[in-house]
Amino acid sequence: MSRTQDSAAHAAAVPEILLVPGMGLDERSSTRLRRRVGGGVVILPGMGLRSPIGTLEELVGRLLATLGPDPVVLVGHSQSCQIVVAAAERDPRVTGVVLLGPTTDPRMRRLLVLAARWVRTAVREPWWQLPLILAQWLRTGPVAMAALWRRTADDPIDERLRRVDVPVIVVRGERDALCPHDWAVHLAGCTPQGRLVELAGAAHMTPQTRPADVAELVRELLAAVG
Repeated sequence: MSRTQDSAAHAAAVPEILLVPGMGLDERSSTRLRRRVGGGVVILPGMGLRSPIGTLEELVGRLLATLGPDPVVLVGHSQSCQIVVAAAERDPRVTGVVLLGPTTDPRMRRLLVLAARWVRTAVREPWWQLPLILAQWLRTGPVAMAALWRRTADDPIDERLRRVDVPVIVVRGERDALCPHDWAVHLAGCTPQGRLVELAGAAHMTPQTRPADVAELVRELLAAVG
């Protein structure tokens, strides 16, 4: 096959879906979502793995190493949005991005602000999911979770988004203090093909609590880029 034919075949391929869990979470956080849209999960240090975190670029490299030759839509949640955007900035195989509650607001770099926002969000979540979240946190461990935050919190996700020229959907629960409205608006406006969707009544754990709504948005993006 010639290079031109190979490029045409790549462009015509149906994008795969790849989900990256949030900080401390693992594949269980997206089980209900994947039942609706399929897709795979990439488990990284600080997200289901206790192994050393490394740099942000190393995390991005580990994510990209899991990709095949076909185009892919990346779905990030919470702190993994940082890694997903950096991957989209670097690799042309990424043809679309969904960011669920990106938590890289620079105002949260102060520990007291972060803690206050976390509490405000946690009390707005459905309590039935608490055992599932705790089980995932125990698997990952607090050391890896804290290290992941330190490695990613300072990276300018908004600047990276300005260099991402694929469709991007920023999804925010209207009760999510970890991803405030103005921050989500800002991120959606940073990229040429960005848009914001806010889910009424939702907080931060939308892959677990609002899988049908998130699945619909993922399917919309697949239709747009496929």
